Amino acid sequence: MAQMIKITHRGKEYEYPAHTKYADIAKDFQSEYKAAIILAEADHKYRELFHTADCDCTVEFQDLTSTAGHKSYKRSASLLMIKAFYDVVGMDNIEKLSIDFSIGAAYYCSYSGKLPLTDKLVSEVKTRMIQLVNEDAPIQKSVYSLDKIRKKFHETGMYDKEKLFRYRRSDKVNIYTLGGYQDYFYGHMVPSCGYIKYFDLFKYDEGIMLQLPERKEPTVVPAFKDSPKLFSTMREASKWGQMMEINTVGALNEAIADGRMKDVILVQEALMEAKIAEIARDIVERGNVRFVMIAGPSSSGKTTFSHRLSIELRAHGMKPHPIEIDNYFKNREDTPKDENGNYDFECLEAIDVEGFNKDMTRLLSGETVELPRFNFKTGAREYKGDYLKMGSSDVLVCEGIHGLNDELSHSLPKESKYKIYISALTTLNVDEHNRVPTTDGRLMRRMVRDYYTRGSSISRTLSMWSSVRRGEEKYIFPFQESADAMFNSAHIYEIAALKPYVEPLLFGVTEEDPGYQEAKRLLKFLQYFLSIDTARIPQNSIIREFIGGSIF
Repeated sequence: MAQMIKITHRGKEYEYPAHTKYADIAKDFQSEYKAAIILAEADHKYRELFHTADCDCTVEFQDLTSTAGHKSYKRSASLLMIKAFYDVVGMDNIEKLSIDFSIGAAYYCSYSGKLPLTDKLVSEVKTRMIQLVNEDAPIQKSVYSLDKIRKKFHETGMYDKEKLFRYRRSDKVNIYTLGGYQDYFYGHMVPSCGYIKYFDLFKYDEGIMLQLPERKEPTVVPAFKDSPKLFSTMREASKWGQMMEINTVGALNEAIADGRMKDVILVQEALMEAKIAEIARDIVERGNVRFVMIAGPSSSGKTTFSHRLSIELRAHGMKPHPIEIDNYFKNREDTPKDENGNYDFECLEAIDVEGFNKDMTRLLSGETVELPRFNFKTGAREYKGDYLKMGSSDVLVCEGIHGLNDELSHSLPKESKYKIYISALTTLNVDEHNRVPTTDGRLMRRMVRDYYTRGSSISRTLSMWSSVRRGEEKYIFPFQESADAMFNSAHIYEIAALKPYVEPLLFGVTEEDPGYQEAKRLLKFLQYFLSIDTARIPQNSIIREFIGGSIF
């Protein structure tokens, strides 16, 4: 008689034969979830569905609407695309196939090989992907020793992965196999291609876009939203990485180990300074800009960027004045509330839009205006004698979440405004097939800053992050393409710099904490990186805004 084990799901106990696959257990609870189940979470540990339950445990499942489930889906879809490319083009005909960066819900991928990249070729690859989905081709997981897998990567020309594992401390590596093709992927995967039903693939620019569903609508492939300015910014960052010969974690670790980081840091800062100077020059050359409107998602480095841009503007003969749009918050009792009855500080209606426009219009007319300060302790605006009158060379540098939304500054002439979108858009990848999500870098920036400068715990930062991200998607990202300039504040070395600050904090997150799984994921991710000595980072660097020591 088969040994039975107890599975506890949402407070109720169920019996299953030992060694039952989580995929089979998931079928019994699928109706309780919004979308297809992708992962199991057994006793606070994620388990792929092809694993088996071997002892009594408490199980929760992650579906496509969960963060972990959605990431597993995107990762598995990447493997599916790569496998289909090799099937159609042939391994010997491909020189390089890499997943470079994301544009919304799509991955931009670059290809070089003996066959030219055409619409017809991409269509054939998509057809092959659909065939593998219809066949429900299994995705299998194997464990290799570190020495064996490095040798294998070298033999198959996957030199970026070979370099990555040169600095890996673990003795074992998980490898995934799909139809004879083997590759390394950072994170969990689905058990078979039948789970990967929703995607699109099409030629874009010089490469390919792999369009995937968004987490909130996991069964819908959204129409691709072209973002040419964002795409151009990401391409520029990729070229920076190629120029510095650091576009993967393995290459970064090699630069650290070889003692080249002093030059890397100086070159990175020089590139950023050149970009800030370029933006300042464009503002000056337009001749009629009086308001510089800056917006970007959390932990983008808006404060330091604003200071550095102001310095550049001064060097061009202008007199910049900082204006924090948050000082125009409505008094607490007038602040709107969200569907849960909590104050919604991120919506446009939380700002005294008319008051802001009145003050800015008066300044533009040459009047003297007393500017407000918002007291976040009392929840009220105060006036402390901050008077300002604009001269012919004065420019207001306005920074806030709604800076790019013309509704905020509706009364100001369009030609008087120069809008800048800033974000930390990393193009450094784990390897050619594994993305480093842009949000991971920003999250770690915020963890370090909140803990060391604001006294906020890692647990609190993790618990607030999903709400922060929702606000960004609603109030910032829709306006990014309206910007006159985009500034990428991501530093190619920054995770290596953040590691010694954030890693000890993540170890303090316990299993009982709601953010435990995310903390555990980030700790595993940080294992790929060597640390750097942050003493070499200049005091005016954007990174200093988060690790401390900034002259601003």
